[in-house]
Amino acid sequence: MVLDFQCVDECSKCCVEREYYPETKFGKVGVLLLPEEKESVEKMAKKLGIKIDVFPRIGLSEEISSEPSIILAYQLMGKDIDGNTCPFLDIKSDDRSPHGGYKCKIYEDRPLACKAYPLIELSPVTLDPKCKFCEMHKTASGNINSEIESLIQIKKEMQTNASYIWRYATGVGEEKHKDLIKTGWFLI
Repeated sequence: MVLDFQCVDECSKCCVEREYYPETKFGKVGVLLLPEEKESVEKMAKKLGIKIDVFPRIGLSEEISSEPSIILAYQLMGKDIDGNTCPFLDIKSDDRSPHGGYKCKIYEDRPLACKAYPLIELSPVTLDPKCKFCEMHKTASGNINSEIESLIQIKKEMQTNASYIWRYATGVGEEKHKDLIKTGWFLI
């Protein structure tokens, strides 16, 4: 039986909830942006009059130093103080998406990470268990071709032979975790 992926009625969970990754000390992560997407997203925000925060996410260097020499990926942070809610999610409008969730103001030009969701791994195909559709059905075997193509493109752009890989700690999270959350670059 082929089970096609589709957004669940009234859901915008993936645009609202952010998580700590890979652990709490790194703070909540934002939507992954490749360097060429960063400029595009910043231009769209400016055109729409939306304030956004874009932080580095992954950096590279050939030598150990205090920070990376190249930024491989960035992250679009949520607009809430705890790191949640994409700033492009139109939560004030009564106009909803076809599945009834809040509309994305940049849906046609959204980042590859948004296009790939809920796919998080290619082999074996792994879907995010926190996605409402995936919580309900545990699988999707059809209608994920565009997600696969997007994830392949991200993985291609993220390949590196750099000697050192860095992760940026956002300093963003819930008040109850404020003593655990760090800010700045960490060599991984």
